Amino acid sequence: MGIDHGNRLDVAIVGGGIVGLFVAWRARERGLSVTVLDAGDDAGVAWPVAAGMLAPTSEAQFGAHGERAVTLGLAAAARWPQAARELGEASGIDPRLRDAGTLMLARDRDEAEALEREAALRERLGLDFTRLLPSAARALEPALAPTLRGALDVPGDHSVDPRRVVAGLRAVLGDAVRTGARAVAVAPDAVELAGGETVGAGQVVVAAGAWSGELAGVRVRPLKGQVVRLRDPAGPGLLGRTLRFSDTYVVPRGDGRYVVGATMEERGFDTSVTAGGVSELLRETGELVPGIAELELEETLAGLRPATPDALPLIGPHDGVWLATGHGRDGVLLAPLTAELVAAGLAGETPDDVLSLCDPARFVTA
Repeated sequence: MGIDHGNRLDVAIVGGGIVGLFVAWRARERGLSVTVLDAGDDAGVAWPVAAGMLAPTSEAQFGAHGERAVTLGLAAAARWPQAARELGEASGIDPRLRDAGTLMLARDRDEAEALEREAALRERLGLDFTRLLPSAARALEPALAPTLRGALDVPGDHSVDPRRVVAGLRAVLGDAVRTGARAVAVAPDAVELAGGETVGAGQVVVAAGAWSGELAGVRVRPLKGQVVRLRDPAGPGLLGRTLRFSDTYVVPRGDGRYVVGATMEERGFDTSVTAGGVSELLRETGELVPGIAELELEETLAGLRPATPDALPLIGPHDGVWLATGHGRDGVLLAPLTAELVAAGLAGETPDDVLSLCDPARFVTA
C-alpha cells in the first residue's frame, strides 16, 4: 500500500457496526483520534437484524467453551447499564435498556426435560434463576398458551434496541464515521479502500463482522439468521418479558413491536429471506403465544453473525492489527466489554484478565 502519512490518525476502525462504533467511542474518550470506515451497505450486517438480548444466563451453553462465554457475558452485561446511561446522555437517544427479564419455556414433555437439564447447568454455574410452575409463568405473562409445560424465570437478563444504540453512537461520533468506505485490505498502519484510497493510522482495528475473516485472514465465518419483526396496532402489552424456547426467542421492544428469531444457517454469505424460515419462526411462536397471529408483519430480515469455531470472540492483537470480531450471537451483549478491552489496548493500558479468554492466538497455536 502507498500510505499517506500526512495528518495520520491514531486509530482506523474497519467496520461501522455496533462493535466498531463502541470501540471508536471508548478510544476517543482516551484522547485518541479515530476514524470509522463503514462500507455503507447494510445487506447482511448483523446489528439491524439483532434482537438486542443481554442474556448471559438464559444463553448459557454446555461445555468448557460455554462456561467461558458465560464469564464474558456476565462481565459485559454488568457494563451495560452505565454504558446505556452514558450513551443516552451523550447522544440524546435512549437505547431503551429493558430490565423485565426472560422466561425460558417448554412446550411439551421433551422440552420440559431439556429445560430441567438447562436448570441444572445454571445451578452448577451459580446463575440466578427460579423454576416456575406453568400457572405461575402464565400469571406473569397471560398471553402464554395453557399448554405450557414448564418455565424458568431469569430476572437478570435484559435487552436493548440495537438500532437506537447504533443511532446514538453515530450521533456521538459525528464525522468520525466515514460511510461508503469499504475496506479491501488491512495492514498494521493502513487500510486500503475500494477505489484505491489508503487511510494511514497508527493502529488498525478490524471489527468488520462476518467479513473480518476475509480481511484479516482469521477463522470467522458468516452464520445466517432470519428474523421477523411484528407490530401490535393496539400498542404494547401482549408481552412484557423476553421469551426463549427451543431455538426461538421473542423480544418485546416496549412500544408494541416484537422481534422473533432466529434461524441458524450455514449458508455462507447468503442473505435471502425464505418462506420456510419465516413460517417456522411464526409457527413455533404461535404455539406458545397464540395472540402473535393478530400482530402486523412489519419486516422480515436476514443477517450474518460473525462466528468462530468455539463460539468465543476474537479480541486482541493479531499480525499487527487489533481484532474485535467473531462475537456470533452475542455482538450486542459483548460490545461495551469489547470496546473497553480494545480501547485500553490501543491506549497502552494494562489488559484486563478477561482478555485472555478471547486471545486470537488460540487458533494459531492449535
